[in-house]
Amino acid sequence: MSDLFPLTVRGATTRRRGKVLVGPVDLTLSGNGACVVIGPNGSGKTTLLRLLHGAARLSSGTIDWACPMAKARRAQAFVFQRPVMLRRSVLDNIAYPLIIRGTSRAQARAQARDWAERVGLGDMLDRAAPVLSGGEQQKLALARALIGQPKLLFLDEPCTALDGSAMREIEQILTDAKAAGTRLILSTHDMGQARRLADQVVFLLRGQVHESGPAAEFFETPRTEQARAFLKGDIVE
Repeated sequence: MSDLFPLTVRGATTRRRGKVLVGPVDLTLSGNGACVVIGPNGSGKTTLLRLLHGAARLSSGTIDWACPMAKARRAQAFVFQRPVMLRRSVLDNIAYPLIIRGTSRAQARAQARDWAERVGLGDMLDRAAPVLSGGEQQKLALARALIGQPKLLFLDEPCTALDGSAMREIEQILTDAKAAGTRLILSTHDMGQARRLADQVVFLLRGQVHESGPAAEFFETPRTEQARAFLKGDIVE
């Protein structure tokens, strides 16, 4: 188990211009497997991930890691729904996180070649990253995040607008990362994907954790009427 966990969240709230975006949230996460955050559109999934990661301001409450905050932040990476592509080649995009940490350019590029092969971009090393397809950019973003060997990877809707083939490839990369010991916390609107990847589920409703628990229990016997309705595809507000 990673020394980042357990992650203990108590009364965590984030506000913007006086409006509560998420919270108060009470949640405890262990350091194993994949935690999938689900909920209706506008329920706060992206904001919760950003809050846990430190990209959204904590207005009140506490977020406590099992290690000092600075150490926890250094051990994390975040893949956004729309990855940012640097105006450089695929190879240099993937190598970038190592270079800014002081790894020699030659070493960083060697590791980047290996990661490009792992995610299926080995024949695109010299291609300009901004011209890649959506699925290719998502694979690049994953390689760029994983090359730093994070103990925890946040992913916000990693397969939005991707076709089935690209989704399958992304999910395999995530499954491999999980098997290698990387803790995943991701949001998705795709219940098939949630069922395939999740070890734990957090169901958000109106910015709060409405229900959470082991994935098998949640999908087979959700405890609340709202969770049951959401899994059936009904509109839940």
